[in-house]
Amino acid sequence: MSPEQKAGQVLLPTFRGNQVEAYAGLIQRLHLAGSIIMADNVPRDPQGNVDVAAMGAVNQRLLQAVAADGRRWPGIIGVDQEGGGVARLGPPLTEWPTPMSYGAAGNAALTRQAGKGLAAELAPLGFDLDFAPDTDVTIGPKDPTIGARSMSADPAAAATQGVAFSQGMLDAGVLPTVKHFPGHGSVTADSHLSLPVQPAGIDELQGRDWKPFQAAVTAALPIIMTGHIAVPALEPGVPASLSAPSYAALRGLGFKGVAVTDALNMGAVDKQYPAGAAAVKAVAAGADLLLMPADVEQAHAAILQALAAGTLSAARLDEAAQRVATMMIWHARTSPPAGTAATAAQAGSGAPLSTQVSASAVTVLSGPCSGPLVPGSVRVAGGGPGDRERFEAAAARAGLTVGSGPLVSLIGPGGKAAGGDIAVALDAPWPLQDSGAPVKLALYGRTDAAFDALAAVLAGKAPAPGKLPAAVGPFPGGTGCP
Repeated sequence: MSPEQKAGQVLLPTFRGNQVEAYAGLIQRLHLAGSIIMADNVPRDPQGNVDVAAMGAVNQRLLQAVAADGRRWPGIIGVDQEGGGVARLGPPLTEWPTPMSYGAAGNAALTRQAGKGLAAELAPLGFDLDFAPDTDVTIGPKDPTIGARSMSADPAAAATQGVAFSQGMLDAGVLPTVKHFPGHGSVTADSHLSLPVQPAGIDELQGRDWKPFQAAVTAALPIIMTGHIAVPALEPGVPASLSAPSYAALRGLGFKGVAVTDALNMGAVDKQYPAGAAAVKAVAAGADLLLMPADVEQAHAAILQALAAGTLSAARLDEAAQRVATMMIWHARTSPPAGTAATAAQAGSGAPLSTQVSASAVTVLSGPCSGPLVPGSVRVAGGGPGDRERFEAAAARAGLTVGSGPLVSLIGPGGKAAGGDIAVALDAPWPLQDSGAPVKLALYGRTDAAFDALAAVLAGKAPAPGKLPAAVGPFPGGTGCP
């Protein structure tokens, strides 16, 4: 490969809106690894749903551009599809609950099935990489960014569930990405806006935040994402994504796969390292794949300039480009072609599995563990856009009427404590610690399936088998019905 090809092979940007042809040309001119598809790149039908056929055509066009560049391995077409609040692709694809559901359900076999079910709907559309799962260990209410994206506050549980979900994705032919090393669930700032600082020492990180990443390495998972988090114990003031000691720590776990940065256009990096500086610093530090540089042409040019000037070693760029190419060659050899019976799943086919996940996760913090929690009728308040409508539809399916009776207070993402007779957290369960409601439930989701699981518990038609995956005020982790 020429220096220009190597510089492109380590870049995975995005593009604006529907400018697919222009971006396909850029892939060929700069020899880019491929693309991440963001929400504004997703074609929609008149109802606002994903136009599945058009999405597949977009991805196919981008893969054609990679092939036209003469590469003998497939391009990367990635997407952020975790479930819960992080899902670039909505209906008709299956809607999945928050990843914390897997920690609450505590069933690694079910988690693996869910990982396969989610990925099996991505593969036929041409996606070969998903920036999921999030294996950060949350510290609870002081964690402003990850929250219910974390599977658990228990490092061992986060490790087990993260590996299971990743293996399920590989079963369906999609590369998983374990994120965000050195751990984003235990910092108190949001790296989308500013640079969080992780004050913990190495021993504490190894005992908590790094356990899921060590498990990922042991399971030979292919990709780990580094976060924009400064760790003074490794390198003060520098985001881990751009820090050589941080990459050395990751490799010290035995990791031999592709290290990808979090998006380089985020505030924690872009403010401090403008133009192409972040790209050069990341590759020099040990990154193999650079996600969403703020300006890909500047990033490509800066890498070549640093190479010519000797401030970026040729060996380091060779190593990065080779790792990315090797991963995609391995992926092409080990995954069934997209659309074959082994991987293809129709959009929406994972709905029964999504229902099973939510039904297995719903958790009683306080209140009865058996029998109906409400008479035949309830009132409902709170929640975010569409929550009450979804609740009412689920209640009707469960034989409940809405209009009188006990008050069910829904608490959506970022919501505050709610009163009423029954408080239900639809996202992270922390607001329940300040709720005065005598019955407190954690649902970890706002999908139709999650509301069906809630209505079944309220009506006494199903148990609530979930266990709290993180402490909520006076309720310790593991709280739930026997």
